[in-house]
Amino acid sequence: MYDLTGFQRDLLYAIAGQDEPHGLAIKEELEDYYESEIHHGRLYPNLDNIVDKGLVEKGTADQRTNYYSITARGRRELEARRDWEDQYVGDLFSE
Repeated sequence: MYDLTGFQRDLLYAIAGQDEPHGLAIKEELEDYYESEIHHGRLYPNLDNIVDKGLVEKGTADQRTNYYSITARGRRELEARRDWEDQYVGDLFSE
């Protein structure tokens, strides 16, 4: 996970929180979060990158639409990231 950009980590979280979302659904989710437009030229190369790293699988819903799902490795990486975050901010949220 250390070699991902913040945007790529956010992609993982967005994909993990949905059931096999397609690119447009991921884009809309991140646009809501960032409160700004996410361009296709930013979205799809970063999706391809996390697919290439084995964190996400890319499937075909139809001839024009791909869907994405988190892999077991991606889940482990997210869990490790949350454990790392808890070392620093876990006490802030335990009240």
